Amino acid sequence: MKIINRYLCKNFLGPFVLTFFVALFVLLMQFLWKWVDELVGKGLELGVLLKLMFYAAITLSSMAFPLAVLLASLMTFGNMGERYEIVALKSAGISTRRMMLPLAFLSFIIAVIAFEFSNEVIPRATVKLKMLLYDIQEQKPALNIEEGVFYTGFDNYAIRVGKKMPDGVTVKDVLIYDHTKRQGNTTMTYAKRGTMQMTPDKHYLLFSLYDGSFWDETSHTHGRRDAGAHYPLLRATFDHQYKRFDMSEFTVDKVDESIYQMHSTAMSIPQLQGKIDTMKHEIAQLGHGASDVFFGNLYYFNAYVKNNSAFDSLSFSEKCDLTSLPSDRMINALQFAENASRNFIYSVRFSYQDIEYRTQYLWSFEIEFFRKFTLATACVLFFFIGAPLGSIIRKGGIGIPLVITVVFFTFYFALSIIGEKISKNSPMPVWFGMWLSSFILLPICAFLTYHATTDSAVLSPDTYTKFVEKLKNFKLFSKKKHENSSTLS
Repeated sequence: MKIINRYLCKNFLGPFVLTFFVALFVLLMQFLWKWVDELVGKGLELGVLLKLMFYAAITLSSMAFPLAVLLASLMTFGNMGERYEIVALKSAGISTRRMMLPLAFLSFIIAVIAFEFSNEVIPRATVKLKMLLYDIQEQKPALNIEEGVFYTGFDNYAIRVGKKMPDGVTVKDVLIYDHTKRQGNTTMTYAKRGTMQMTPDKHYLLFSLYDGSFWDETSHTHGRRDAGAHYPLLRATFDHQYKRFDMSEFTVDKVDESIYQMHSTAMSIPQLQGKIDTMKHEIAQLGHGASDVFFGNLYYFNAYVKNNSAFDSLSFSEKCDLTSLPSDRMINALQFAENASRNFIYSVRFSYQDIEYRTQYLWSFEIEFFRKFTLATACVLFFFIGAPLGSIIRKGGIGIPLVITVVFFTFYFALSIIGEKISKNSPMPVWFGMWLSSFILLPICAFLTYHATTDSAVLSPDTYTKFVEKLKNFKLFSKKKHENSSTLS
């Protein structure tokens, strides 16, 4: 039996590793397609792109694990069925249930690995990925100064290069407008030729300009408001001049990691549980505070009358009757009632909105908490879908298993999205919405596993093929019988 177990595990692990990386590649391409607008045209270094893809691949691995288990189990049992290995093992007294046992245990180990990966590794990679994506979004497009076009990538500067030589360094007919004084095109530098190079540390772009001129028409008021603005013209020529432009805005900078560590996707199970308990306690306190505000404002008129010494001589029934009050006191009571009612409405509305916001924020942490368990459970459930289907259809290769995998995974993914929407937008508890896909897949797993292990003919393709043939034969027989009866008549 050990030899058979090793053989089964070997047949399963090969397709699993292959399909895992294929699924990861597909998910990674989907991620890059989503962020392509933010990546194109910014001149990102190869190291930055590789780091981005590495962190993204780690965060997407939680989806690749169940997908790989489903496809690998389908291919394993499909190949064994196509090569009649399942028939040979059954003839040797080994049932389908016994064949599935070692691979089920292996799928459980994969589920545990996926859970630990989702709990420990993915949160850290998520923080790194969000930091890197934020830096890329804030980074300006790559430096690209074209001939005859004003380039405004540097703050407060407009640069035009008339001609760029083939060496990529020498430039001619250079015009630079300086807008740092916020007065328009009043400061200008022109040079007939020059060079344009990056400093070795790539922090600055250095223009070495030759045979040029400088103009400055900046307005001056000489410190007196009534003197009016003066526009003296300052003109100078130069043989050689340097212009330096800061390139820090074109590089990827690191932001503070603590900004993203409080996000729900960047937390492990203990951190999520602690955050959930804290938020539940805060929401409960806000609810008690809202009730205190409600009951505190409910008897505003009684409080006003009770604290006013002018009504001490009146009975309780007289205090509750506004017509028994003097006109000035009645107006004061009504104004007090109006203000108290307005404050009451504002306070209740604010408390309701605050509780609603915190509750939705709480749901995001609970959703992420249950997601770590549901994705790991999906690895086991998908095995009990793929293995029975593979032994039933008995088709190896990648074609039919891939089609079945796409159908089931799309079905599971759609159910997961529906369950998450239910968790956010309905009175149903969060755990019900997050486990909805697993609840629906569980009877499917039981149904397929039962019919595969009992050699039921319900799902056998031969059963339906024979049934169709019987229908055809029945039609042919009926047709011949009708023809014979017509001939005799």
